[in-house]
Order: sequence, then C-alpha cells, then structure tokens
Amino acid sequence: MDVRAQVSMMFHLDKCIGCHTCSVACKNIWTDRQGTEYMWWNNVETKPGTGYPTKWEDQEKYQGGWEPQGETIKLRVTDKFRGLANIFHQPYLPTIDDYYEPWTYKYSDLFDAPAGDDQPTARPISMVTGENMDINAGPNWDDDLGGSTVYANNDPNFENLNDAEKQALFEIERLVFFYLPRICNHCLNPACVASCPSGALYKRGEDGIVLLDQEVCRAWRFCVSACPYKKSYFNWKTGKSEKCILCFPRLESGQPPACFHSCVGRIRYLGVVLYDADKIEAYASAPKEKLLELQREMILDPHDPAVIAQAEKNGVDFSVIESAQKSPVYRFLKEWGLALPLHAEYRTLPMLFYIPPLLPVLGHVDKKGVYNVDAEEYFTSMDKARVPLQYLADLFAAGDQEQVRSVMEKLLTVRMFKRLEEVDDVDPALVDSLLKKTGLTPESCEEIYRLTSLPTFDERFVIPPMHREYAAELIKGDPYTFKSEAGIGGFKNTPDRGL
Repeated sequence: MDVRAQVSMMFHLDKCIGCHTCSVACKNIWTDRQGTEYMWWNNVETKPGTGYPTKWEDQEKYQGGWEPQGETIKLRVTDKFRGLANIFHQPYLPTIDDYYEPWTYKYSDLFDAPAGDDQPTARPISMVTGENMDINAGPNWDDDLGGSTVYANNDPNFENLNDAEKQALFEIERLVFFYLPRICNHCLNPACVASCPSGALYKRGEDGIVLLDQEVCRAWRFCVSACPYKKSYFNWKTGKSEKCILCFPRLESGQPPACFHSCVGRIRYLGVVLYDADKIEAYASAPKEKLLELQREMILDPHDPAVIAQAEKNGVDFSVIESAQKSPVYRFLKEWGLALPLHAEYRTLPMLFYIPPLLPVLGHVDKKGVYNVDAEEYFTSMDKARVPLQYLADLFAAGDQEQVRSVMEKLLTVRMFKRLEEVDDVDPALVDSLLKKTGLTPESCEEIYRLTSLPTFDERFVIPPMHREYAAELIKGDPYTFKSEAGIGGFKNTPDRGL
C-alpha cells in the first residue's frame, strides 16, 4: 500500500446559480496576459449543451483520455510511434473556433466620434487579428439556452438517450438546464502528464497538484490533445502551454483558490484525501462498469491506524493526515456516497467530484391550461425528472444509472427528513422507509444538511499545511536560505503582465 495525499475538490451543483463569479476571479488573476485571451481555466457551462470548447466530450473528435488495451490502458491520442510522427502536427487539437475568437471593443469610437444625430457605438475588435469582427461564440455562448436546438440538441451525452427522451427534453413543459462549473481535475492518472514528450508536466508529490514547467515546455501541445476535459491551453504569444494551477500559492499560505473563495453560491468544497497509489493502473484499467466504485475504493480511511502508519512511513506529515480526517470531500465522497466524478470513463481518475443536481419533476398542463405537478409524488419521483437519469449517468457515473439513482435517493431522503422536521406535512412512515432504503440515519441527514446549507468557511475549505520547507530542503538545501531568497524573484525575472 503506497499511501499518498491529494488535494481534492467537490462542487455541489444544486447550489450553483451560474453567476460566473468564479470564472471572472480566475480570469483576472491568472489569464490577463496577451496570448491567454481565449483561456478560461475556470468556466461554467450550461447543460444540456456543447460546452467549452465546443463538444469537448466528443472523444471521437478530440481523442482525449485513456482507452483499454488488454489488461492495461493506453493514451487515445498518442504513443511512442504516433507521437514521433505527429510531433510537429497535432491533428486533434481544438481550433480557435472550437473555443471562440476573443474580442474587445473599440471604445475610442465612443469618445472620438464627431457630433451627429446617431448614437456612436463601440465596434467589437478581434484580440487575435485586431480587425473588426462579428461575435458569434463565447466561453458560455449557450448560457441558459437549455432548450436550444443549436446547443442542447448537439450535447454528446444525448447519444444513449432514445428518441422519445430526446424529443421530450425540447417540449416546453420539460425545458430545464443546470450549470456545470469546470476546472482542471488534477487527476490521479493525468493523460496530460503521460503525453508530454518534454516532461514539462508533473504531479507534485506532496499534494497531487498537476503543474506545468514552462521552462521545460517545448510547445508540442500533446497535453492539449490528451486532456479529455480540455483544461490545458496553448499560449500563442509565449509559445508555451498553460493550465490551472489550483492557485497553489494561495494554498501554501492557507487560503483557498480564488474561484473557491469568490463562489457566491458556496458550492465549492476543498480538502485533502489519502489514496493508494499502488492501485492506480489496475483501477484505471478496470471494466467501465466498475470504474466508479473502484475510484471510490481507492480513497482510504484517514482514521484507519494502518493507513495512518503507512502514510507517515511515506512521509505524509501527521498534520496533513489530521486535515484528511476533517475533509468535507471525504465525507461527501466516502461516508455518504453523494459525490461522483465527471466522466470516469476517461480513466484519468479525476479528483474533482460533483453532487448531481436534484432536478425538478415533470409537470403537465391540464384541460384548463393550468400547469400542475403530481403533488403526491413531487418529492419522491425520480423517473419523472425533467432530465433523464441516463443523461446524468453518462455525465457522472460512466453510464451507470443505479449510481446516480442512489445519490438522488439520498438527496431526496435528506429533503424529506428536513421537510418533516420543519413543515410536518410528510408521512413519518415514508421518511422511515427512505432512511432504511438509503442507509442514512437522522444524524447523518442532519450532518449532510448542515454541511450543504449552513457550512462555515473553515468547514468548506480544510486546507492542509503544505510543508513547503520539506520540498525546499530536497530541492534547494537549506529551507531558511530558500525563504530569504524567495522574495527577490522580480530582480531575476521581471513579471510580464497586461497587454
């Protein structure tokens, strides 16, 4: 057993309001430079929809992630021989049109326009070519267009829905959408790291954050092709790749990442988990239907004395183990079984988990033209949800509907339990039967409710001590000398910001 620590994340989709505050916070801090105009390390997509870049989930088009090969796995996009053949040409890269052509506005036209009867306007200007342009795409161009025949109808996750389910999704009574925030998953088995010929990408041993050394990067761009989530980008100005760094300078100072800190809906949770690195290859190579359970099984109990002993033997500080014991991600993922990975079938073992949205049930228009729902089953029917369970299963459970159903039943049980407690209009016998079916207890329902609805800042973000002095000692020698030199980087490398 090779016990390691991993900073992991969880997003509660029932709480996301689609305000994009997280995206703007990240944009202002990390991608405000020339060459990064089209990059959104954090983006919020509308589902059903095609996402950013367009149809990023279509791996027949992009060839991202891993695929089984006998008893192991291989990268879809490259290997030793194909990598050499395509080293100067990437046939599966997203184009600027798959992202969007970034633009600004010619604001001078507002101030310098001569006097006249017409209102002056600021024309959009391409930030790539500098020419006038017509805007026809954006990072979330399909925002709120849940019933759009252009975006929602082309969602790759519709592949396993039957014609009746697809048609029903576009009926006016059934229109529904939800938001899907995405950042780099900092996977346990990252395809971007495995694909890089120059070794520029690496996974930090102390916390599992996946980083990219731009001094080593040679712009081969295999990382962009190989990442199935398309969270590695190419900076056309510097000729280097870039990606989300999980705001590790903030984590090292005890602060959550900017997108987490700024989240208005408080949907984001962060904590450290312990996992068994010996099982990565075997679990990533497992049959598709077992991937979800095996990934959950890989996360170890931080209270287990054997796990603690092995972790300390591997150099994991006990303060990090204590943080793992308080991790909200561990509680949602392992204790309560509510959190699911995004597209586990890509076999990267992502460390960002989601609680699926508890979507509203279907309604109907009666003969009088009044829209109604079945009041008796309003809180208990999942088969009448506006988005089919199969759609959510293809997103979060590698196609396994029962995994999503289990999560939904637990979420509904908590809702029914609190409704009985607060409103008292639910049959107690029904709540008891749901508790028995889901394995939840009144105490666990209360804990889930508190951590979902009323968590404090410190409960949502349990940031482990990073102990950078250990890493500095391994790399630089004396950590005190490293600390005193850390502040003079600007004299050696002048920061280049802005346009």
